[in-house]
Amino acid sequence: MSDEFLDHVLGGRTAEVEEAVRKAAAAEIMPRFRQLTADDIVEKNGPHDLVTVADRAAEAHLTASLTALLPGSVVVGEEAVHADPAVYEALHGDAPVWIVDPVDGTRQFVHGDPGFCTLVALARHGELLASWTYAPALEEFAVAVRGRGATLNGQPLRSGSPAPGAVLHVATSHPDYSSPDQKRALLGLVTEGVSPRPCGSAGLEYLAVARGALDGTAFGWEYAWDHAAGLLLVTEAGGTHLTLAGEPYRITGGNALPFTTARDAETAKRIRTLLGGR
Repeated sequence: MSDEFLDHVLGGRTAEVEEAVRKAAAAEIMPRFRQLTADDIVEKNGPHDLVTVADRAAEAHLTASLTALLPGSVVVGEEAVHADPAVYEALHGDAPVWIVDPVDGTRQFVHGDPGFCTLVALARHGELLASWTYAPALEEFAVAVRGRGATLNGQPLRSGSPAPGAVLHVATSHPDYSSPDQKRALLGLVTEGVSPRPCGSAGLEYLAVARGALDGTAFGWEYAWDHAAGLLLVTEAGGTHLTLAGEPYRITGGNALPFTTARDAETAKRIRTLLGGR
């Protein structure tokens, strides 16, 4: 995709999108943080898959503001897809797509933990163009633009590389969300020189990789709203991602799982091998 097309799609909208994300969080998320009642929380597919009034209201807010910023664009949001799975097919269409997770880390949000964020990514034809990661309770905002780098609170982000011989710290799919096959693959990380742990908010784990505070991730699910923003953030900070088949992760799906995102190519290859990649 040419820089000219990227400029045509984004124009000067990067800051406007950031403002839209901040406004949605200020209006719909933060007033409800640590103020939820039992009636504000609903189980979707089980006790570990929660949605709150904040998720739904923030997604509706972002859907209106983002499509107004970019006429002709569409939104693939976590809550909209839950209501109508056909919405996900927009990732394969011609229109620019806003990929939205209104509250990534809903479990943390419900428990009053500040480790949650709002994730927005812009893509077209399956290619990520830009992303916005906002952790309002932590006052952190990361932005990435394809080919133009990544920033955190306006400062450049660089993932760097792990120190030679250092233990690799890897965030993995939480056991509550992992199939038996995925759990078996993740056992490959239980080895000397690697320290795996269950992930929290996926978006914040990606931010940790992008800033060099975490060496890698190993995730076994594909939902684009969890991964799109973070994948671009890590890539623009100097990191990379690989599926079990040794290919870059595709937001349109069909990936060999689990996949890894890591601070550098060598770390990604090592994690992939431990997960069972050949």
